[in-house]
Amino acid sequence: NSLVLILPHLVSPFTGDPLPTESRLMNSCLQARRKCQADPTCSAAYHHLDSCTSSISTPLPSEEPSVPADCLEAAQQLRNSSLIGCMCHRRMKNQVACLDIYWTVHRARSLDSDLCFKFAMLCTLNDKCDRLRKAYGEACSGPHCQRHVCLRQLLTFFEKAAEPHAQGLLLCPCAPNDRGCGERRRNTIAPNCALPPVAPNCLELRRLCFSDPLCRSRLVDFQTHCHPMDILGTCATEQSRCLRAYLGLIGTAMTPNFVSNVNTSVALSCTCRGSGNLQEECEQLEGFFSHNPCLTDAIAAKMRFHSQLFSQDWPHPTFAVMAHQNENPAVRPQPWVPSLFSCTLPLILLLSLW
Repeated sequence: NSLVLILPHLVSPFTGDPLPTESRLMNSCLQARRKCQADPTCSAAYHHLDSCTSSISTPLPSEEPSVPADCLEAAQQLRNSSLIGCMCHRRMKNQVACLDIYWTVHRARSLDSDLCFKFAMLCTLNDKCDRLRKAYGEACSGPHCQRHVCLRQLLTFFEKAAEPHAQGLLLCPCAPNDRGCGERRRNTIAPNCALPPVAPNCLELRRLCFSDPLCRSRLVDFQTHCHPMDILGTCATEQSRCLRAYLGLIGTAMTPNFVSNVNTSVALSCTCRGSGNLQEECEQLEGFFSHNPCLTDAIAAKMRFHSQLFSQDWPHPTFAVMAHQNENPAVRPQPWVPSLFSCTLPLILLLSLW
């Protein structure tokens, strides 16, 4: 039907039951709404989510979706209610009212245009991650933002946010040429306020870094754990150590940035022009970020892993969490129920296994 064609990743609201009466329909949305009304918490959450409808409508591909945190919270509060699994019949009485309830509850799923937005929503649903992300968002926005404040808040976020959240926001995969997704990912570490107004020489950037004990130690850590040892690209340590060292530089003078909305190329915000006799040394420093196979491969591997977590290739059209099998059955991956706002804890636990 047309609803499935428009949003193929959603469960159809229609049941195949040939009987058009509501009384013969298991868990119709009209019945589920009446049950919800009898529960003050459920009723309040549904009423609030209903008022959010215009705020969480599906954006155009070129637009950034904006979902108020209170709307996401209302959706989360309904995750265990009968409304989540409610259905409507094609020929049932009050079909329009039933569908209105269905799409009010499931509207947020239509925003799942990319994985970067999914990880952003998971961060929003975590109090600590949401608080830290808002802090650097506020510090790095506005026409008169102060770069040193922006960088300090970025550094704080990547130091204090849980690693699965931080890596999910920064290393989320985007479909080829999905500029909206790529822009959201790039802005995680490269808001305009965080960039120098004029690109300095890379050696000058290193000098500034060496004058700060924290930045110097983070740079040494990055050079140690993301070091290609030979022309074959053999790396000094495992990929997870390289990624942690990479994240550790964000917010310092040597902040590495995604340089495009359409790929995952990384570079420093500096140039080697005017390096004179130190041109080769400068290019080696710059190339350690922009042409580093250890860093490139580590980023690509993590993005593949994140893509598997939200695989939509399962027979049932729900979000599925996929990760490496573990000997402990308690932490083996389990399929999600058909709601983005449920089972976030298992996802975070599985993310930490990689």
